[in-house]
Amino acid sequence: MIISASRRTDIPSYYSQWFYNRIKEGYVLVRNPVNLHQVGRIALSPDVVDGIVFWTKNPVPMMDRLGELKKYNYYFQFTLTSYGREIEPNLPSKNAVLIPAFGRLSGQIGKERVLWRYDPIFLSSTYTIEYHIKYFRILAAKLAPYTERCILSFLDMYRNIKTSMKNLGIRPPTEKEQDRLMEEFSKIAGNCGLILSTCAEEGDFSRYGVSHACCIDKSLFERIGEYKLDVKKDPNQREACGCISSIDIGAYNTCKNGCIYCYANHNKKTMTDHFKCYDPSSSLLLDSLNPDDVIRERKMVSLANGQRSLFDLSFFKKNIDEIQGK
Repeated sequence: MIISASRRTDIPSYYSQWFYNRIKEGYVLVRNPVNLHQVGRIALSPDVVDGIVFWTKNPVPMMDRLGELKKYNYYFQFTLTSYGREIEPNLPSKNAVLIPAFGRLSGQIGKERVLWRYDPIFLSSTYTIEYHIKYFRILAAKLAPYTERCILSFLDMYRNIKTSMKNLGIRPPTEKEQDRLMEEFSKIAGNCGLILSTCAEEGDFSRYGVSHACCIDKSLFERIGEYKLDVKKDPNQREACGCISSIDIGAYNTCKNGCIYCYANHNKKTMTDHFKCYDPSSSLLLDSLNPDDVIRERKMVSLANGQRSLFDLSFFKKNIDEIQGK
């Protein structure tokens, strides 16, 4: 099974100690976001966890302990945009902290395991098309040596952010504006040697060499894990989403980044109250079990098939190189 850590919150940035404790204990408890008294017990043993996807805007707090994950296959979705503090108020300096962290992380685990996300893309009187083109070019030049791929998406007007977005004069790009951005971004990415793809977007930009991304990516896990995965598309995601099935171990209303476009924080007071309860030793993220909670063991099985075909050339070449001492 694949673990998502997490679409709901920034675990590497704020809860890395809790995460490492859960890895050490070998399990985690996760509340059902629809029925909060339903709690799933999820095994985290490397015997059943085929891979982990980390979603973050700041991996620095967990980077010194990545050696503890040596038995796991994992990669990072690292979001790094050109927005200022009025949009992403609680992030550290991008030039002084986050861009250097991107390079360090890539150096530690390999550029194929650090995916750059430039999303969500929106427009305003400040963040114009020309602004995005200028700063995407700057970021691409700085990050391209440390990654293979950039994933883009456009702002979705979720119900909980719609009013604040409109009050700030922020809007998603029109189809025509999306097309221009993709045309320009694809040129920049091509010049930097980056593969460009879109996340959960229905628009077809293949004419610019832009593909649809699978953010929880079967082929990437098979590449870094050197196995085959028997797993299907996640039925719980949007139709345009290409992600494979996974289990998310995060919780809503727990991310302190404070990004104004965030769909995962519905209530600022709830988020603040949650964080006051943070206990790195707890089996639940920012929570404790209640007497009326019902814990159910989630069936966790490995979906990896370690058998390889003789015609898997990359694996065959690797083994020949090892035999020849290269």
